[in-house]
Amino acid sequence: MLTSFMEGLLCCLTSKSSNVVVPVETSELADGYEFVEVKPGRVLRVRHIIPDRQVVEEPTGQGGSISCKRKITVYRNGQLFIENLGDQASAELKNCQNGETDPNSIVEVELTDCAGTDGSAETGAGREAPAAGQTGQSQQLRKRRRKPKRTVVIDCERKISACKGTHADVALFFIHGVGGSLDIWGSQLDYFSKLGYEVITPDLAGHGASSAPQIAAAYTFYALAEDMRLIFKRYARKRNILIGHSYGVSFCTFLAHEYPEQVHKMVMINGGGPTALEPSLCSIFNLPTCVLHCLSPLLAWSFLKAGFARQGAKEKQLLKDNNAFNVSSFVLRAMMSGQYWPEGDEVYHAELTVPILLVHGMHDKFVPIEEDQRMAEILLMGFLKVLEDGSHMVMMECPEAVNTLLHEFILWQPATPPPPKKESKTRPETAKVQSDNTKATSDPSQVRPATARQTSSNGNTEEKPDSKAKK
Repeated sequence: MLTSFMEGLLCCLTSKSSNVVVPVETSELADGYEFVEVKPGRVLRVRHIIPDRQVVEEPTGQGGSISCKRKITVYRNGQLFIENLGDQASAELKNCQNGETDPNSIVEVELTDCAGTDGSAETGAGREAPAAGQTGQSQQLRKRRRKPKRTVVIDCERKISACKGTHADVALFFIHGVGGSLDIWGSQLDYFSKLGYEVITPDLAGHGASSAPQIAAAYTFYALAEDMRLIFKRYARKRNILIGHSYGVSFCTFLAHEYPEQVHKMVMINGGGPTALEPSLCSIFNLPTCVLHCLSPLLAWSFLKAGFARQGAKEKQLLKDNNAFNVSSFVLRAMMSGQYWPEGDEVYHAELTVPILLVHGMHDKFVPIEEDQRMAEILLMGFLKVLEDGSHMVMMECPEAVNTLLHEFILWQPATPPPPKKESKTRPETAKVQSDNTKATSDPSQVRPATARQTSSNGNTEEKPDSKAKK
């Protein structure tokens, strides 16, 4: 602590940074580590593992197709309406993952507080008739809704299949957040490479063993996102799965939005809500670099308290071994000040059609669970899983649980509905089938649940989940 204070004082007196921004020392020159020059003088360390495996091509026709039909309307009064128009397969998908959801449901989201409204959300059939004193208010609200500011219509088909380590067209990308390095993914990289997966994870600029430019413009969101774009284009396969943590989730979202055909699935680990990024004006990271250098021990202690559910010797060793929160004060300040991404709002996230798994550590003090819940509501196919024993660095605290969740999601694919049976045109056979059905019905032990199939009021046949289905 005293050494850091003296170095910071010397920095302030001489107006020079004693905290030289260079990559951390590394002796990792073994196979699997590459240094990629994304721009002249801008070099990123990348760990790329292609395990020895017996490649088995994916059988044709495997997997299921999901109809992605959605209408997103933004009104001038600050309200966002999301109307899901998915078919029965999409409804089945949502029911299995997020509970009971109407395939033609309407989600209304309040972006800003509207003057003269009570803030209540209307969802179609649940609307009540306004009182006499609220007639003028309701008419004014309806007038505003008739003039949408922006409308986005999504209509596409996605084929979602299981990705196995033996498939040569599958690649897993891991992207860390502020202050981390590719080493925080050590447990995940070892786990999935042993299963035969090709894994790619880079060090962001100024982190780990990547080069660290001494200009703040090198650490803006757009500069870092362009780095990730070049890394993705270099290593991408036909089916790519993106896994991001914290700030890294924003880069995964950017890539999924830019390359929807190549991104097969995505995982968000403690990524926060679907809000546009904007640096805070009142933040400790706005202090001069020399002051931050003086406070670096305090910042490291605060990160340990907020990033881990427990603060013991094991957690301290994890921080040290995985180069977590091991960046210079200049890089840390530039990273926090450069988080400006106005395009990444709720509409941007609602346009994503890729299946997304959200993993949240219950004890996370950086990202409240309400933010990940909000993200799950906005996403078309967002599935939220909460780990009670984890915090912000949940992939380091609970590696087995996180690896299991990721692997199950990677292998997941929607069930393909069976083809409709062709009815026989011969009368005697039809009569025989009806007779057999009558006999089966008369026997109580052979009666199937009546809720297996039910005809709706509009004449369509709907499938309802069995009572033994997974919740």
